[in-house]
Amino acid sequence: MSVALTKGGNVSLSKQAPGLTGVTVGLGWQADTGYELDAGALLCDRSGTVPSDEHFVFFNNLTSPDGSVRHCGSGAPADGDDQRIEIDLLRVPDGIDKIVFPVSLYEATARGQSFAQVHRAHIRVLDREGGAELARYDLATGRLADETALVFGELYRHGAEWKFRAIGQGYASGLAGIAEDYGVNVLKETAASEPPAATAMAAPAAEPAVVSPPPTPAQLPAAPPPAPAQPPTAPPPAAPEPAPAFSTAPDSFPGSDPMTCFFDPQHGPGTVSVTWSPQWGVPRPVQACGACAQRVQTTVPPFYTPAQQGYPQPYPGQGYPQQGGYPQPYPEPHEHQQGGGRRFGAGALIGAGAAGLIGGALLNEAFDDDEPDVVVNNYYED
Repeated sequence: MSVALTKGGNVSLSKQAPGLTGVTVGLGWQADTGYELDAGALLCDRSGTVPSDEHFVFFNNLTSPDGSVRHCGSGAPADGDDQRIEIDLLRVPDGIDKIVFPVSLYEATARGQSFAQVHRAHIRVLDREGGAELARYDLATGRLADETALVFGELYRHGAEWKFRAIGQGYASGLAGIAEDYGVNVLKETAASEPPAATAMAAPAAEPAVVSPPPTPAQLPAAPPPAPAQPPTAPPPAAPEPAPAFSTAPDSFPGSDPMTCFFDPQHGPGTVSVTWSPQWGVPRPVQACGACAQRVQTTVPPFYTPAQQGYPQPYPGQGYPQQGGYPQPYPEPHEHQQGGGRRFGAGALIGAGAAGLIGGALLNEAFDDDEPDVVVNNYYED
C-alpha cells in the first residue's frame, strides 16, 4: 500500500517492502508548450555533498561511477511519469548516505520560465521488482513564483533501513544553485548556453606598452595660483529654547502649598473645582475634595454643607441628618392665622427684625385689630 506524503514527511521503504533490493523513482509534471524539464540524481556522502562531478546523474551523465544509479532518459511517459531513475540499493557504496532528486527547467532564464507554469508535479517510489508503489509526494507547485529548479525528494539511509523524504525545496538560481549547494562544479545557465567556440576562443594578446621618459621641469605645466582664502563664516544663531509648559492649576506652581478642601481642610487637598451656592451670597467656584465635590454636584443648593457647631442648621428634608448638640433648624415655613383673618409669615418676622424700625412698623400694622386686614408679602430675589 502506497503512503501519501506531505512536504517534510518520510516513510521507511524497508518496512513497506521487507527485503527491498532496488527501487524506481518516477517523476512527473504538466507544463506549457516550450517547457523542458530535466530530472537528475545526486549521490551525496555524509557531508551532504557529492564525492565528484560524476556522482551527479542527469541527461549528460546517465550512470553513476559505481553503476548503482541509472537515468532512464527522456523517453515517452510511463504510467504518468515523465522521467524515471533506477537505483540498485545493494550496489550503492557505503560512503553514499543519501540520493537527492532535483528537477530543473532548461534555459529558464533565457526563456523567462519558472515553476509557476508547472502543474501537478509529483515524485513516487516503486518497488523495482514488482512495480508496486511504496510512497508518493504531490508537490504544491501552484504556490511557486520565481523558482527555476526544485528538489523533489531524497532517499537516505537510516541504520540498516532505506527511507524516503518529501522535500519540495525551490531554487530561483536554477540547476546551478542546486549543484553549488551539493558541491557539483557546473556552469551557470548563461555560460552553458554560449557556443563552445565562444568559450574556447583565446583572448587576443595585449600590445606592449610604450614607456615614455619623464617630462623635464620646463615641460611641466604651471601650477594654477592658489584660490583666495574664504573668510570664516559665523555659525548660525542657536534657536531659542521653548519655554517649559506648565499647568495653571492652583497646586501646580513650584513652591506653593496645595489648596485644601474648601468645606473641611482635614479632608486633604482640594483637587476638584465646583461652583458653590451659599445660603447668603453669590455663587462662586471653590476647590473641594472628591467627596465634597460629588455632594455639591448631586445636592440641591444651597444646603449641602454638613452641620457645624455654632451655625444655623438646614431645614429638615433638605440637608444632612441632625447631630446631637447642634441648634435645631427653623421649622418649615408656613402661614399663621390669628383672629380677624390677619395673616403673616415667619419670613415677614425675620425680615422685619432685620430691618429695624421699618420691620417694627410692619409688625405693629400686623398686630393692630383696629386696622383693616393687611396681607404682608415678602419677596426674595434669586
